[in-house]
Amino acid sequence: MVIEKISFVDKLSEVGSVVVGAYADASLSKNAAAIDEKFHGIISKNLKKMSFSGKLFESAHFTAIDGPLNHFVLVGLGDTGKKFTEFELEKLGAKIYDCVAELDSDATVAINTQDIDFPCNCASSFLGFGMLLKSWNFDKYKSKKNEKIKLRNVSLLTPDVQKSTEYFSELQKLADGIFLARRVVSEPANVIYPESLARIAKEELSPLGVDVEILGRSSMQKLGMNALLGVAQGSSLEPQLVILRWNGGNEAEKPIVFVGKGVTFDSGGISLKPGDGMHEMRYDMAGSGTVLGLLKAVAANKLPANVVGLMALVENMPSGTAQRPGDIVKSMSGQTIEVLNTDAEGRLVLADALWYAQDRFSPKAMIDLATLTGAIVVSLGHEFAGLFSNSDELVHQIVRSSDKTGEKVWRMPMTEHFDKGINSEIADMQNIAKSNIRGGSITAAQFLKRFVNNVDWAHLDIAGVEHTSDDLFVCAKGATGFGVHLLYEFLKEMTAIR
Repeated sequence: MVIEKISFVDKLSEVGSVVVGAYADASLSKNAAAIDEKFHGIISKNLKKMSFSGKLFESAHFTAIDGPLNHFVLVGLGDTGKKFTEFELEKLGAKIYDCVAELDSDATVAINTQDIDFPCNCASSFLGFGMLLKSWNFDKYKSKKNEKIKLRNVSLLTPDVQKSTEYFSELQKLADGIFLARRVVSEPANVIYPESLARIAKEELSPLGVDVEILGRSSMQKLGMNALLGVAQGSSLEPQLVILRWNGGNEAEKPIVFVGKGVTFDSGGISLKPGDGMHEMRYDMAGSGTVLGLLKAVAANKLPANVVGLMALVENMPSGTAQRPGDIVKSMSGQTIEVLNTDAEGRLVLADALWYAQDRFSPKAMIDLATLTGAIVVSLGHEFAGLFSNSDELVHQIVRSSDKTGEKVWRMPMTEHFDKGINSEIADMQNIAKSNIRGGSITAAQFLKRFVNNVDWAHLDIAGVEHTSDDLFVCAKGATGFGVHLLYEFLKEMTAIR
């Protein structure tokens, strides 16, 4: 369930539940102190009885026996004078949602820039954004919904209702993009497959002014996309290349291109994966899900930028027509690839998509997202996405956006040693490295680098972060939508509009 209504007010509602802040020295925030005084010390009296230190993100609550304002929630704001970042406010909002989601009343959040150190009067907008992000969950196929979640309406107290409302409008549309990414990644492979995902892209984005073009098998054959088509040939499902174009910038301005790996189910092909955990391979289209969600957020907020999104969609299955280990394919670039392992398929899909992107659009920069390797999880766990690039400046811009949004990336090395490891004796390259070369996520990135020419390019390996088995601050268990917020912020920084 997503919160039905988030609004901004300049006066406290004296009905229902209220959320207030307290600091680590046990003092009340300014708004909390004013409410405490108005209600005859009810907060301070109860605070003395509770084990509550005011540490950041700590929480406590109590019920008032008398009066229409019947439930008080205290949230820790940390040290007095602490400077908050946008992401910390989002986390605080998510924490507040966890505290009030099961309350059988509407809630007012009385925490804003009067209580915390934040550069503008729209701190409540980010609190609302965090609440919204945490409220999403995927329960489409459950016959019994979570009846404990009762919260429907939230009001946030703010000194500037108009500014907070306007800023939240943008964040809400960003959240819609994140939720779209989470939704399509959450769906099973019998619901999300290349043609259905292409159809969703058209239905969701065309009304927003995004130009949606879909190439099928025959069109890709004419283009020579044999690397991508080789992955798809074992499946009965038609592969699709979905091209999403948002022309919000100057006509002469080169676009920024985002390319998403979209293997809607990855069995491994003839190099079959172990059965344990194979059901999670429905997540192997998460890169394309991120591109889809990003374009929705960009178009809904009408960013003044030229943006192209490519969703390279295939299903990787074993069959009598499937690609075999040892096959050699000629990619769209003209380079030949010896396929030693059919489970290293994502790089084959991206090879043609990246070449097509740089060849057709001559982009200012190109970023791909892919659940590409298990090796990146060995390296970075589920905390960071691996970042690979041929451009220090592009890395700097992505890292800056990562620090702001909390979607973490870590730059990984790329060197000639790893590049040589994918040279083939009978073709231009092979799709996995020689046995004496380790660093599987690096060799995969080196493979992709051979298809970008001199375009500034970055590769995000999101295999460890596209879904979570545990509740995170701004995301419940399941698909995370990783990358939508990060790259939306990246685009805003690139177009210098904040």
